[in-house]
Amino acid sequence: MTDHQFGPFGITTGLDSSAESIAAAQAAEQLGYPAIWLSGGPLPGLQTITDLVGATTAIKFVSGILGVSKYSAADVSTTYAALEATAPGRFTAGLGGAHGPKPIATLTAYLDELDVPVERRVLAALGPKMLALAGERTAGAYPFLIGPAYSAEARKVLGPDKLLAVSHLVVLETDPDRARAIARDTISFFTRIPGYIASFKRQGFDENDQAELPDHMVDALAAWGSPADIKAKVSEHLDAGADHVAVNVITGETGPQPIEQWRTLAPTLLG
Repeated sequence: MTDHQFGPFGITTGLDSSAESIAAAQAAEQLGYPAIWLSGGPLPGLQTITDLVGATTAIKFVSGILGVSKYSAADVSTTYAALEATAPGRFTAGLGGAHGPKPIATLTAYLDELDVPVERRVLAALGPKMLALAGERTAGAYPFLIGPAYSAEARKVLGPDKLLAVSHLVVLETDPDRARAIARDTISFFTRIPGYIASFKRQGFDENDQAELPDHMVDALAAWGSPADIKAKVSEHLDAGADHVAVNVITGETGPQPIEQWRTLAPTLLG
């Protein structure tokens, strides 16, 4: 396996170029997190990546993910080249979002055009064909909403030397009902997206599970409890073959970055 210089634990979050987002990125760096995986939905544009890299000194940023239907290969290549000239080694292009009838063909054509080294690009792969493409054409895969059993299977598909970085939901809450309610609210959104519906089925969650989101499904897809509880849960991915887990902290609130939760988790995850 390879750690791709990200270390075992990083952060998934959505940032823009606002003062609040810049401060959050700086706080994550000061806390010692080695990498931030930037959620694609909240990302307003490629300039935000440049702004975040420029406002920090060492922390790495991965776009997790850039939708290939939204960002051209030429523009991503230009952004990568500019950042590599000013802050070498700090940006990796995470790609995905190939919607339509032929996603593999779409991504293959995109990767053909992309002028970014293989070792500095990853795919948001869920299905076996996308995992295989990630292993063949990129540094590795970045799946979301999966359990450790999936990590083990993904490692088999990718082979021993490719990056497997998992984004995992985290709720820093010890009350089971409250923690699961927060996680369930986030997971429910993805039960309407075809790629995730298929992924849940592959993981053994049937239509009833996806409709009702029972506790066993929530507990498989989200880590909650104390910092020690959370580390134990997300470490199951590492034990199963993943190289890195990007903790996606959710609080049940939209807007503020979960800096205090990152701070509370840091001694346990990074110590």
